[in-house]
This record gives sequence, C-alpha cells and structure tokens, in this order.
Amino acid sequence: MAAIPIRAQYGPTLGRVLEPRWRAAGPPARALVRAAAVAAVALAIAIALALLNAHFSAGGRVPFSFSYRSLYRSAPEAGGIVKIRRLDSRGRLEDSFAVAPLELPPYAGKSQGELPVFATGYIRELQRRDTDFVLYGEGYQRINTVPAYDVFYTARVRGRLMLGRDVLLVAQRRGQRAGVRITMLTTPTANRDVTSPLEVATTGVLLRPYKTFTLH
Repeated sequence: MAAIPIRAQYGPTLGRVLEPRWRAAGPPARALVRAAAVAAVALAIAIALALLNAHFSAGGRVPFSFSYRSLYRSAPEAGGIVKIRRLDSRGRLEDSFAVAPLELPPYAGKSQGELPVFATGYIRELQRRDTDFVLYGEGYQRINTVPAYDVFYTARVRGRLMLGRDVLLVAQRRGQRAGVRITMLTTPTANRDVTSPLEVATTGVLLRPYKTFTLH
C-alpha cells in the first residue's frame, strides 16, 4: 500500500524511522512486539470499560433500573434478580450490590407505615442466619423520591467481616405489596472513607447504583 505523501518539513514519519529496525529484527523480536501491541490494546479496552457506565434493567412485577461502574455481573443468590460485585486481587469479595424480590404481607394504609413492621421480622431472620450479625441502625430513607427503609449492620460473608446496608423498597401505589430488597456489602478496607455500615453507599463504587436505582 502506497504511503500518504507528506511534506518534507513534516517528515520522516515514525513508520519510516522504525522500518529499518523492524526489517533487521528477527522473528522472535517481531513476535514479542506483536504480543506487546495486542496486550496494550486489551489494556486500553479494559480501562475504557472500567471508566464507562454499565446499565441494568429488569421487568416483571417490579420493574427497575440502575447504572454502575467498576462492578461486574455475577450469578445472584437463589431467588435473587441481579448481583454485581468487585473482587480483590486474591479473589475475595470487596463490594457487592444485589437486588432480590420483596413481598409485604397484607396491610392497611401506606407502605411506609408497614416497612418498619416488616423490617422487625426481617432483622430477626438476618440474626438467625448469622450469629455474627450486629445491628447498627435502621430508619427511613428515600431513593429518587421513593420512601424506603434501611437496615445497617455488620455480618460475616464466607468468614470475612462485611459492612452491610439493606434497603427495603416498595413503589408508592395504594395496596402495593411487591417490592425489592437491595443488599449492599463492602469490606472495612475497601474504601477508607467508609468506616461504618451507616456510610455504605455514601461514596465509592456502591454510590452510583444506589443513587441511580429507579422503580418504573
């Protein structure tokens, strides 16, 4: 293929400068250069994907969506809808954001009045499943103007201490019983700005999916 003509004052091109060395290089050296070029391209793609936002949408009885970055899809727990997570260099869990269905019992009035009642039994179940469970607090919150109820705690996941925050969320429609449960976990060492369960999803990789979570 003919080279594009370049004015003398702008030349020589990098290709012309390197051409004699490339011709003089043996097959092993050329193979090494090609491998390095492929690795550089793969690294550039990985960096670009890490900097771009990914999105997830779900239909069904409780449609929702959210965006995330620097977290990767994983198989959800039994009965769950979606799970994204980040692992450390040793393959251990650092951060996790999971969404599962939630079903309130029949109730009268508004769902925000029922959520604290439901949370009482929910917390008992967490304590029953994990003897290391420690409740740090609970209370109302809003996600994109929708009332929700938070449960803050510490627990052990596969022997590792985690800071936890579960969000119980039901759409604000009269008599609505179907909702979702968002479970967010992070290690105490994953983010130096998160030192308590009360700070989970206030910064770091869990902030984006939490802040962008929207019921449809």
